[in-house]
Amino acid sequence: MPERRWYRSLYWRIALGYIALLAVLLLVQTGLAVWLMNRVWGEARMPAELADLVANDLSARLAQNPSFDVDAHLRKEYGSGYQPFVVVLASDPRTFSNRGPLPPNLARDARRRLEPWFDGRRFNERRFDDDERPEDRRAEEAGRGGAPGPPVGRGGGGRGGRRGFALYSEILVAGKRTGVVAVPGGPPPLSEGLRAIAPTLTLVGIALIGAGAALMALLIFGPSHKRLRDLEQAARALGEGRTDVRANDSGGDEVSGLAATFNTMAADLEARAAALADSDRARRQLLADVSHELMTPLAAIRGYVETLGMTELKIDAATRAKYLDIAHQETHKLEAIIGELLDLARLEGGGGTLEREPVLTADLFRRVKDRHRPLLLERNITLKTSIADGTPLIFGDADRLEQALQNVAANALRHSPDGGAIALHAEPAGDRVRITIADSGPGIPAEHLPHIFDRFYKADASRAGTRVPSGSGLGLSIVRAIVHRHEGDIRAFNAADGGAIFEFLLPSARVTPS
Repeated sequence: MPERRWYRSLYWRIALGYIALLAVLLLVQTGLAVWLMNRVWGEARMPAELADLVANDLSARLAQNPSFDVDAHLRKEYGSGYQPFVVVLASDPRTFSNRGPLPPNLARDARRRLEPWFDGRRFNERRFDDDERPEDRRAEEAGRGGAPGPPVGRGGGGRGGRRGFALYSEILVAGKRTGVVAVPGGPPPLSEGLRAIAPTLTLVGIALIGAGAALMALLIFGPSHKRLRDLEQAARALGEGRTDVRANDSGGDEVSGLAATFNTMAADLEARAAALADSDRARRQLLADVSHELMTPLAAIRGYVETLGMTELKIDAATRAKYLDIAHQETHKLEAIIGELLDLARLEGGGGTLEREPVLTADLFRRVKDRHRPLLLERNITLKTSIADGTPLIFGDADRLEQALQNVAANALRHSPDGGAIALHAEPAGDRVRITIADSGPGIPAEHLPHIFDRFYKADASRAGTRVPSGSGLGLSIVRAIVHRHEGDIRAFNAADGGAIFEFLLPSARVTPS
């Protein structure tokens, strides 16, 4: 299973992705807002310059066309500017402006400058106020009588912050005052600047969110989505019975962990399916082998019994006794096969209890030698036993261990030539005892070595390769089952100078198996 790292976690990547998106959004929006606000105030003309520019422009156009549409012209030429201003004409009661909002009473103050009594010496700059001051009113009244009012100098805003200064420029047509342009002396209002940049900031913010969401979907959710689709397809294929499918478990995140768990499950299912298939094949093969092995003695018994039952057939007493003896032998053989099958089934199925205790290896060797002594003498075969110094006792069931050694020794006798030799040797092997049984026969053909412990397997299937006919083919299977029940190992190989060697590795009494 791939190692999972926190920074590859899907949850962390989503969280960090959203944090990065918000950070980029804030940085871009802040930078854009600063740049736009700088344009609002940085590109605004000076009030006096703007007033003169608009007054000269309108003077020229009104001189050419007195019915000129002032409002449309201001909106078109000066509507994109951020500095507001007003235009009043003597011939039109309306007040024209390029944009709003405007300071209060700016238009009224500008229109007063069109009055005949107004003194042009203080025309260029004048304080405006939403509530006119008494001294200003007295100055205007004095001006109507022909006396000039007191001049108004430059300065800051009026009391309470409600007053400010405006700059004015007159519109002259043929030397006659026909209008006034009034421009507030301060910078454009903050609300006006915000109103101007708000649409741009909104559009950029929406674009950034859309681009960020698309980028997150591509970089964060894209790979995970692809691996989830692979996992979905693998799960669907597994549901259809394909246990060889595997999902992509790369990435080191939660999806890869899920895919790795799925792959483990699929591998386990594949192993179980393979084991079931092998078990089914073994069962079928076992049924076929059992049927074949049982059929031979049953056919012999049936044949001789039917022959003895023929009343029309004259059989002498010697022949009848011979037929009965053959039927009796085949019956014993059939009984032995069935007994071995039951014994093997108990051993491989875990049935039965092993009476484990320390077992002396010399006693096992002695009983094997005593059991086969008549055949050894008959065939002039030498059986030698040897035990290395320091060989510990074997921890196991003495009867079962003797059964395993007897079966291997019988197999060695079967394949050893007359006058040959068999050697039994025991020695320590770590926390185990190694027992080897070597014969002087022709050895086991290489193609048969992997199968000699299989049920009913015979290297010489015709049973004619040895002087002593081979058994049922269950003996070595029983030996392997006994050794495995003792938590030991067994293997077979050929010696360099000829002959077969069977090697047991059994637990010693010094280390008691769990």
